Amino acid sequence: MAPKTNAQLVAEFHSFIPYVQSLETLDVTLWENPIRDGKWSLKELLCHMMRWDQYFYEEAFAKVKEGQPVTAKHLNFSEFNARAIEYAQTVTVQEVIRQFVLYRGLIVAEMTDICDEDFMRTYKDGDGKTFSCRGHLRGFLPHDKHHKKQMEQYIQSQAVTKS
Repeated sequence: MAPKTNAQLVAEFHSFIPYVQSLETLDVTLWENPIRDGKWSLKELLCHMMRWDQYFYEEAFAKVKEGQPVTAKHLNFSEFNARAIEYAQTVTVQEVIRQFVLYRGLIVAEMTDICDEDFMRTYKDGDGKTFSCRGHLRGFLPHDKHHKKQMEQYIQSQAVTKS
C-alpha cells in the first residue's frame, strides 16, 4: 500500500470533526458515563483530544504561522490528561464539541492549501526535537483511530443494551 499523500492525511484528520458533530444528539447520560469500568466517559475522551489539539495549535501551528519558534514540548502525558479530565467536569457536552471543532478546524486550516514542501518542513520544538505537519498527523492519526474505535464500540454496546 502506497504511503498516504499529505492531502489524504489532512482529510483523515479533518474527518473527526463531522464524526464528533454526529454524536451531539446522543443522550447526555451516554456522554457522562464511563465507556467501560475504569475508563473515561465520551465527554472526557473528547476533552482529552480537544486539549491536545488546543496545545499543539497554540504551541506549534500558530507559532509556525506567525513565524515564531515552536514551543511545544514533550509533556508528562499523565499530568496533561488528568488536567483534561478535570476540565471535562467544568464544561457541557455542547461546549466540548464546539471547542473540539474549533481547535481541530484551526489545525486543519493551517495544513490545507500549503505546498508539500511546507507540509514536510521541520521545525525545532521546545525540546529541540523536530516538528512537522506530516509528523504531527502521523503521530496523532493512530491516536484518533484508537479513541474513535473505543467510542464506536461503546455507542454500539449502548444501542444493543437499550433495545
